[in-house]
Amino acid sequence: MEALFIPLLQLGVPIALLVVGGLVGQQRERAHLADLTEREQRTAHVPVTDLSRPPVGTSIQPGAMFVSGSVVIATDYYKRLAASLRNLVGGEVKALSPVLDRGRREARLRMVEEAMAAGATMVVNVRFETSTITLGASEIICYGTALRT
Repeated sequence: MEALFIPLLQLGVPIALLVVGGLVGQQRERAHLADLTEREQRTAHVPVTDLSRPPVGTSIQPGAMFVSGSVVIATDYYKRLAASLRNLVGGEVKALSPVLDRGRREARLRMVEEAMAAGATMVVNVRFETSTITLGASEIICYGTALRT
């Protein structure tokens, strides 16, 4: 009996930790998405565009400024495992798309919040840069020119 109990315990503890990690990861991801949605609603009145100039006819006040937002976002173990398996056969790594989407949204929001804190009412010439830091973590930077209209 004891000979069976020890291997089951050795297998059960890592499995339990994986399950707990997965559940906590899902809960944190849902909370982050809810936070992003709420902040996006609060900043929706600030136009953001990748155009290099504001729309024709927009009256711009002096004092344009550079604004940026950045985030380092990591994947959980399950998404990393799915990405590793996908790398064996190639193709789109669908498990990582939501992670990068959340990262872009967070970086953009941080940029817009910086612009709003400086009194800007519009951000133009917006760009994104993404770089890999380690396996499973990426830095995403969003930057642009904040204007007062």
